[in-house]
Amino acid sequence: MDLYEYQGKQYFARYGIPTSPGGVADTVDEAVARADAAGYPVVVKAQVKVGGRGKAGGIKLAEDADEVRQHAGAILGMDIKGHLVHRVWVEHASDIAEEYYASFTLDRPEKNYLGMLSAEGGVEIEEVAATNPGAIALIHLDPAGGLDLEAARRWVDDAGLDEAARDEAAGVLVSLYRCYDDGDCDLAEINPLILTTDGRVHALDAKVTLDDNARFRHPEWDEFAATETDDPREQMAKEKGLNYIGLSGDVGIIANGAGLAMSTCDVVNQVGGSPANFLDIGGGANADVMSAALEVINADPSVRSIFVNIFGGITRVDEVAKGVIEALGRVDLRSPIVLRLDGTNAEEGRALLLPHLSDRLVAEPTMLEAARRAVSLAAAAGERGASVGGERA
Repeated sequence: MDLYEYQGKQYFARYGIPTSPGGVADTVDEAVARADAAGYPVVVKAQVKVGGRGKAGGIKLAEDADEVRQHAGAILGMDIKGHLVHRVWVEHASDIAEEYYASFTLDRPEKNYLGMLSAEGGVEIEEVAATNPGAIALIHLDPAGGLDLEAARRWVDDAGLDEAARDEAAGVLVSLYRCYDDGDCDLAEINPLILTTDGRVHALDAKVTLDDNARFRHPEWDEFAATETDDPREQMAKEKGLNYIGLSGDVGIIANGAGLAMSTCDVVNQVGGSPANFLDIGGGANADVMSAALEVINADPSVRSIFVNIFGGITRVDEVAKGVIEALGRVDLRSPIVLRLDGTNAEEGRALLLPHLSDRLVAEPTMLEAARRAVSLAAAAGERGASVGGERA
């Protein structure tokens, strides 16, 4: 379960991680009241579970109540990458001297916790890793051992944080580790962790993902779940028992296995397209599962083509083919489907599909060729839509 920034900061507060004073607001009047309480100047921040808020205009500095009213009025109701803003966080603006990055997550191959710390904060850690990987100081921690202040101080030194920040930063890292471990997080991230001009260190942002498997230990998490405003596509998928994440593109993705689904999204991007979703149907690609997946994809008005990418291992491709054929009789699809079927009983599956192939149901032999066809079909549909829209105008 991903938390909103304000919830993440509330969670941080339980473990003594310092943050800027502020409050959450659902209306413009509430935003002004929170700003008055926090003290001007303030920052008004859209609360959505997606990055890029600043570039979208969802983070604004306000010097007085009139500016808060103006900015909150513009941000509330704003659409940021398909996420509608229902509330804002209003906090006292900080005078920033330096920005750092800190996080804890699980390194599955190493079977240990992984801490990442960098003196280059304020940008995506993936960007730092790509352009200057040496700027990230990594630490692996045995869950049985934890992180003490001495180890945290060595880590801070290795990361090259400013001398003025090191003592307080080490303390924050120990608290962040407790939040991650005791708080049952999948991810606890501060970006940026800031050093203010008067020498204080605190979290300016909070990204927290809670481990749903630990929910039974945390009845207090119910308050977080109650505020979730799911993407309607994700809500529909959840009701059908599908592993789905909504994205902002126009090529619908259906694959069996999380790794293959991620690779499918990557290859669509690679050939110049944009995936509309991540959807992993797992190993049970029967007619019911395929129908449910196609219904969810079909309900997304931004989808202009559907890429079904199946590699049969334990799952037999001929059974998948039967599922696709039956599903097509149940779902009235708006978009063409491109199929790539490979693996166990692939030839049998392709033979079953052959009589059903058309300009609306296309089969390609490889993932790359299928991705190109799906992207091409989506682009053509987009051009037709733009042409029709122009004629109507």
